[in-house]
Amino acid sequence: MKDGTRMNGHDWRDLEHVLGTITALINTGAPAADAEELESADDLRAFVRDRVITEVEEPTTKDLEPVQHVRAQLRAVFVAPDDAARTEIVNRLLASARITPRLSDHDGLGLHLHYFPPFATLEEHLVADCAMALAVMLTSGEGERLRVCRAPDCSRVMVDYSKNRSRTFCDSGRCGNRVNAAAYRERQRVTAAL
Repeated sequence: MKDGTRMNGHDWRDLEHVLGTITALINTGAPAADAEELESADDLRAFVRDRVITEVEEPTTKDLEPVQHVRAQLRAVFVAPDDAARTEIVNRLLASARITPRLSDHDGLGLHLHYFPPFATLEEHLVADCAMALAVMLTSGEGERLRVCRAPDCSRVMVDYSKNRSRTFCDSGRCGNRVNAAAYRERQRVTAAL
């Protein structure tokens, strides 16, 4: 999926970037994060800078609550039981979005679509871009790639980019190793008991 191919006319590089922004945003709050990571305007500005979110008003403290609300709505898509439930949530997001499509070419992402109005609020930007990216995933039959890590003590979300759709652990670098190490120790314990 990450080889520069197109999905329903969308360049995968831009879609991958927006999906990365979605997962990064969701993983800044509970239950994915141990503590709230978006507590101040400085936190929002750092998030905007780190995720290369362009053409938004400078975030202020008044943006915290709306962004956290968007984050909760996006998380609901990942924890939804099936594509029908995901579709209902994404449709609500799309209905609330101010969508103004236009072409843009910046930051090495190549020519791609922006769905938000120029210099929108961070909330408007996130709702429009993220809802459209999720809609592309669903219309492409890729909704099942939107997952929650299956490690017992992790609630981070992820997009499974594997060819066979078999990825089960987030990219934190801890979960897969920890679960595999625990399984190994259990096998050793059972073998020793025999």
